[in-house]
Amino acid sequence: MSEFVVNSSITSDKSTTNRWVLSHFLHQKLLIVAMFLGAFGNAALAAVIPVMLGVAFNAALADPPDTRRIGLAALAVIISQAVRSVLQLGRNFSSAVIGERMERDMREELYLSLLAKSMTFHDMQPVGDTMARATNDVHEVNLMIYPGVNLVIGSANFLLMPLLLAPRYHPLLIIPPLFFVLSYVIALIRYLRVLEPVSDWVRRSFGLMNSRLAEAIDGIELVKGSAQEDQETAVFQHNAAEYRNATVQQGYIEARFLPLLLMGLTTAFGFGLALYLFQQGQINVGDVVAYMGLLSLFGFPTFISLMAYSRISLGLAGARRVLELMNEETDLDENVGGDQGEIVGAVQFEAVSFGYVDGVEVLQNINFTVQPGQTVAIVGQTGSGKSSVVKLLNRTYDVGHGRVLIDGIDVRAWNLAALRQQISIIEQDIFLFSRSLADNIAFGCPGATREMVIEAAKAAQAHDFILTFQDGYDTVIGERGVTLSGGQRQRLALARAFLTNPRILVLDDSTSAVDSATEDQIQKAIIHAASNRTTFLITHRLSQIRWADLVLVMRKGRLEAQGTHEELMQTSPAYRRIFEQYEAVT
Repeated sequence: MSEFVVNSSITSDKSTTNRWVLSHFLHQKLLIVAMFLGAFGNAALAAVIPVMLGVAFNAALADPPDTRRIGLAALAVIISQAVRSVLQLGRNFSSAVIGERMERDMREELYLSLLAKSMTFHDMQPVGDTMARATNDVHEVNLMIYPGVNLVIGSANFLLMPLLLAPRYHPLLIIPPLFFVLSYVIALIRYLRVLEPVSDWVRRSFGLMNSRLAEAIDGIELVKGSAQEDQETAVFQHNAAEYRNATVQQGYIEARFLPLLLMGLTTAFGFGLALYLFQQGQINVGDVVAYMGLLSLFGFPTFISLMAYSRISLGLAGARRVLELMNEETDLDENVGGDQGEIVGAVQFEAVSFGYVDGVEVLQNINFTVQPGQTVAIVGQTGSGKSSVVKLLNRTYDVGHGRVLIDGIDVRAWNLAALRQQISIIEQDIFLFSRSLADNIAFGCPGATREMVIEAAKAAQAHDFILTFQDGYDTVIGERGVTLSGGQRQRLALARAFLTNPRILVLDDSTSAVDSATEDQIQKAIIHAASNRTTFLITHRLSQIRWADLVLVMRKGRLEAQGTHEELMQTSPAYRRIFEQYEAVT
């Protein structure tokens, strides 16, 4: 189930972490073939050096020395290593491209998945941890492929060469390399099993550290205003120490990597066996030299696997965290086959109850009806549920019990995109992107012309202050609009709403940060915008409450009263108290 779906060429198997990574890996079939061919060719041509050295030794010890044979051996080494360098370049290039493409595709898949999550998910998921997974954890998968998998495949082929070539000198000489390969695999399995939970700890502790750091930076104004720098520093040091402890534990496990010992035992065992066979006259000096050279090929998988398998373990740990985020259940679905008609504007709440978390209801048994084109003012004390009511209109959240109907159709039966495109909500906390003013106004209407943007800005009383900037509508504002005043941000949000021409307009205390003169101007714009569309006003402005067709009085999550201003002043003590408080503040 998904709230939002984007057609994408990326297909993957999300049933398990290994299958997810493998499904992305297998998308690059030609590059995989090039990587494997390059790895095998690199290892095979590396084995040419000890074989040719053995030939050269025998030729040098001949009586007289066979200089021609020595020259041919040298030529074979030169040619083979030239070809080997090309194959090695192809292997490295192929694996690097695979890693970059996997990182790109996985990050895109994660991004689309995050867009598809409901607000309930995003409310509960720390932004810093999400960013750590979307950036660092996904990049760990890239590093898992290159250099990780690249080196593992390369080293695996180096393990094969002594097994394949040792018997050509004597059948017994296969015993030492066979001993090494078997013990290496067993030790490696144990190493990975011990390393896996520590790798998870490393990635998890990094995510926690990043999450708390993001929170501190996002709330830097509060931290400084409360003089809590020391406290936040202590928290960060604690989280950084946890990350350090995890990485130290990983290093401790890597330091006990058993194949380093096995390599030494195998070399000693092989050398002793080769000398014994030489004394028995079953092999010659060149064979001993070539054989020991073949055993030295085990050095590459032994030393490089210490780093390569750590990269793979960290990459899989990162992939697990990314996939865990993607597979989190979301509460809403897009309902692709739902109603996509044009909204007229009739709204009805039938016995609606709702809570952000299970067992805690913030709305209880809400019932009211709004006719198309009416203006509704929602009033009440802080925490009474005013904003929660309007967030059920466009399915930012879904009701727990009851129904929300628009034009007689349950909002859950509407196509989600069609529903939200016709409902515009301007919240008290205005979000603006770090883009130009024109782009922010046109965000909900990407095809808008500059003339349409200017007209919407004029309607929202934003045109004049925009022209005071040097670059006008092309002025790039800071992240979240921090370079603008509160009133300027709210007028830009109004312009954005006016441009989309919604059938239902929701203003959540959207004039709270403007002065009286600006409020009068915006009030005219709101009255104009409210004509011929259903409008919800969450407000404490008396001027807005008075001209509303319907006033809803909220108290502790319940609908205390409803009616016109005049009716409620006569019949509702709760409304009179609220109205008197607003009057006193004003």
